[in-house]
Amino acid sequence: MVQQKKKWRALVVLRKVLTCAICSIALVALFSVHVPAFPSSKVPNFSDPFKLPTQREIKYQRLSAERSLTQELAPPHSKSPLPSRKLDGASGISELEKLWKPPSNRDLVPCTEPSFNYTPPAESRGYLLVHTNGGLNQMRAGICDMVAVARIIYATLVIPDLDKRSFWQDSSNFSDVFDEDHFIDALANDVQVIKKLPKDLANATRAVKQFRSWSGMDYYKDEIASMWEDYQVIRAAKSDSRLANNNLPPDIQKLRCRACYEALRFAPQIEAMGKLLVDRMRSYGPYIALHLRYEKDMLAFSGCTHDLSLDEADELRMIRENTPYWKVKEIDSREQRSKGFCPLTPKEVGVLLTALGYPSNTPIYIAAGEIYGGDSRMADLQSRYPLLMNKEKLASVDELEPFTNHASQMAALDYIVSVESDVFIPSYSGNMARAVEGHRRFLGHRKTISPDRKALVRLFDKLEQGTMREGKNLSNRIIEIHRRRQGSPRKRKGPISGTKGMDRFRSEEAFYVNPLPDCLCRKELPRVGVVQKIIVENYDPFKEGAGQG
Repeated sequence: MVQQKKKWRALVVLRKVLTCAICSIALVALFSVHVPAFPSSKVPNFSDPFKLPTQREIKYQRLSAERSLTQELAPPHSKSPLPSRKLDGASGISELEKLWKPPSNRDLVPCTEPSFNYTPPAESRGYLLVHTNGGLNQMRAGICDMVAVARIIYATLVIPDLDKRSFWQDSSNFSDVFDEDHFIDALANDVQVIKKLPKDLANATRAVKQFRSWSGMDYYKDEIASMWEDYQVIRAAKSDSRLANNNLPPDIQKLRCRACYEALRFAPQIEAMGKLLVDRMRSYGPYIALHLRYEKDMLAFSGCTHDLSLDEADELRMIRENTPYWKVKEIDSREQRSKGFCPLTPKEVGVLLTALGYPSNTPIYIAAGEIYGGDSRMADLQSRYPLLMNKEKLASVDELEPFTNHASQMAALDYIVSVESDVFIPSYSGNMARAVEGHRRFLGHRKTISPDRKALVRLFDKLEQGTMREGKNLSNRIIEIHRRRQGSPRKRKGPISGTKGMDRFRSEEAFYVNPLPDCLCRKELPRVGVVQKIIVENYDPFKEGAGQG
């Protein structure tokens, strides 16, 4: 009996030893096996077990990306048309995540504070009235320039009049689109701004002047300021491109940035609706804002008729001929397109996004007006990317009702959603595309992919001719073309070599497209015993053209 008990105890001990050994082997095997980040390498559809990141995860990824000191200038991409989901062994980042990863901001931060010798606004010599012109973003740039002009000529700026006679026929006033009180308060230390001209000057003789395009300090200090000797009120007939992009005093350049990115805030009701649209897009995960510039006015103005019917081309030609302030009437559509001067069609945008590697369940916000040709023109893009959203899909008719029939207010909503997007892609480099790109640069160089339309047209023509097919080869070509066109930091481009006169200024990159180096400075990391500081003077860390093209 005693002997049996000893055998039973021995068996129990042996069983425990064997159990522990098996568990240990299982644990070792579990931690040594490579586990992929996603269950499949195929492109997910809506039935796949792939869950888009939550808002908290998105914010964490963005914060981590902005703090990273080791990001590459041109983020690497998968060489295949559709992104692999395996993890990069060195960085631990999946190919899919790389599609959303912003370029390194190189520790650049906004530096718009005035210099030590900057003084409050001097005694006003008169009043500056401004008639803005163009669409929302053309008017925004003009307003900010006129703030700087008012400072230069010692003027009191009267809240500008918005353009009500342009193609869009928008009746909105300044306070309908922008936060008027905030604008006045934010610029109190720079320029005196009032809402209306004093009543005693309502009938005073005004000097109506069309300021010379891209003018510098001497023009405004000498020619324009001298007009105060004869007039108390000067009215600027136009506001766009009236101030030089470069070679202005640093304090004037910084004032332009303060006006644009801090003072000129949208009206509270627009800001609130814009935030609501952003939150609703975020509920789908990280998203692309696609500025699909394919409205009737854009095509008529540019003369681009590729893929349109003869009747459609004739309709656009008639619009162009009957619009008096559009100076160019005869346009060769094929030549325009071959030079990259035409917006990409919705179909071409679909090919571009697929080649770049964005999967078919990517949420895309269409920042645009009414697309010419309607649903039929959007069919190919819609089939590739079913999750196409816009204001009208994200918000109810009642929610949008206050902004409907006001082009500038509707454009402001698109602007907000575009600036806040994870990736911004414009199909054409118009005023909104340039304004959003500049704002995203100012906010930390958020990822902005600028399509090389001239290079893309050659590839798209080969697809149409059947000499090339969609697949790995096309994807490799398009990825390589855009490797350095993703919004990474670089200095603003100067004039094209050899250009003269107004063509020289016209060839420059506009100030609000890229506020570097005037309004962005490099922040040094703190060292032991060294106070953290901002490098402002003698800052030149980039070679021209080293970043986005």
